[in-house]
Amino acid sequence: MITVKDLTKRFSGYTALDHITCTVSDGCIYGMVGSNGAGKSTFLRLLAGVYRPDSGSILLDGAAMWENPEAKSRIAYVSDEPYFINHSDLDDMERMYRALFPRFDKEKFRKLTDDFSLDRRKPVNSFSKGMKRQAATALALSRSPDYIFFDETFDGLDPIMRSRVKNLISADVLDRGASAVITSHSLRELEDTCDQLALLHKGGIVLESDVANLKTEQFKVQIAFDGDYDKTRFEGVDHLHFVKHGSVASFIARGDRREVSEKLKALKPTLLDILPLSLEEVFTYELEALGYSIDPEENVGGMNDEK
Repeated sequence: MITVKDLTKRFSGYTALDHITCTVSDGCIYGMVGSNGAGKSTFLRLLAGVYRPDSGSILLDGAAMWENPEAKSRIAYVSDEPYFINHSDLDDMERMYRALFPRFDKEKFRKLTDDFSLDRRKPVNSFSKGMKRQAATALALSRSPDYIFFDETFDGLDPIMRSRVKNLISADVLDRGASAVITSHSLRELEDTCDQLALLHKGGIVLESDVANLKTEQFKVQIAFDGDYDKTRFEGVDHLHFVKHGSVASFIARGDRREVSEKLKALKPTLLDILPLSLEEVFTYELEALGYSIDPEENVGGMNDEK
């Protein structure tokens, strides 16, 4: 388990992360979404022990990450710009990884590179951006780490390869009980992969929840009555983003769907529809309820959809 408490990191007076607290459970895929500059890469570099926290703590099964070779040997980190030795091919990288990491699985690596259709004797620096990402993913998974950190995991991958990488990560977590932390600027890339999701905004976590809870405990209500009414009619129902056009009102309800439905039916409406929300809508409405606003370029779903 990874335990992060009051984590803060500054650069030349700029606060990249501000008192972040979160927990990544064993066997969990933890997704962190945020706009460019929100602090996602800084967070992963702190988790990986690349950066030293200015304050706060990061514990991996109770052990501090900073300057801890034993703890670092249990993690694999794929940065947003994967590094390969100059003029090396994948056979060279395999030999280096086998020398550095005793748990490196040669057969697994070769199977993954074959699945990705990567030429192991071709210089890696000649690979496309997506191929480099595939190579880095294959190297990381072949180490059989307990914890895997992926920064902008799906950046540069085509839709088919994105799905394949998602399945590989999920299988690794499921089969070995590993834990993964994945960052992305696109919520849509993470919602069908992660167990937990956190929204990072301007250096702080403003929303964190299990994906299952996010999807089942919030829903959209469309309701109508004869005669005039306002939102006070729905006292006892936790709701937000109330909008009324004529006799039809729409709002976001939170809580147990069945209980809310029974309460609304008891009001004897002339129209009642309860509709599911996308995860993008859930995050947007939650941010509004918390008093946060996102610029149009920083929409929750795509988070600018540019790296």
